[in-house]
Amino acid sequence: MSALRLYIDLVQKMNRAIGRVAMYGIFLLMAILLWSSVSKVFFTPSLWTLEMAQFVMVGYYILGGPYAIQMGSNVRMDLLYGEWSTRRKAAVDSVTICFLIFYLGVLLWGGIDSTIYSFSYGGERSPTAWRPYLWPIKMTMCIGIVLMLLQAFAELFKDILRLRGEEIAADVV
Repeated sequence: MSALRLYIDLVQKMNRAIGRVAMYGIFLLMAILLWSSVSKVFFTPSLWTLEMAQFVMVGYYILGGPYAIQMGSNVRMDLLYGEWSTRRKAAVDSVTICFLIFYLGVLLWGGIDSTIYSFSYGGERSPTAWRPYLWPIKMTMCIGIVLMLLQAFAELFKDILRLRGEEIAADVV
C-alpha cells in the first residue's frame, strides 16, 4: 500500500505543477484574441490568430484536465452522490473511473496513431492559409491524455485505499 501512496503522491505533485502552469494559458489565449481584434481594426488581419487561439485552448484544457480531476472540479451528478458515505462514494467511483480509463486508453491509441501519421508524411500541415504543422498540438494532446490516465489511476488507487478504510490526505490546493 505504500507503493500506491507513493504513486498517488508523485502523480499528484506532477499534475499539480503542470496544471498550475497550464492555468496561465488563458492569458496567452486572451493576448492572441486581443491581437486578432486589434490587427483587424488597425492593420492587416493576421492569418495565424484563429488557429493559434485554438491550439492554445487545446493545450490549456488538455494539460489542465488532470489537475481539475485532482481538485475535484469535474462535473458530477450530485442528486444521490452528495448524501452517500465516503466508502460508498469510493465504491461507485472505483467502478466509474474504469470507464474513464478505458475511454482515455482508446483516445490515446487514436492520438498516437494520428501523431505518427503526422510525422510519417513529411510533417502534416493544416489546410488553412497559415498552414502550421499539426504535430505539436497532436503531441500536446497525447501528453495530456497520458497525464489524465496517470491521474485517473491515482484516483482509482485513492478509492481502493478508502475502501480498505485508510485515510487519504486532502489534496493540496
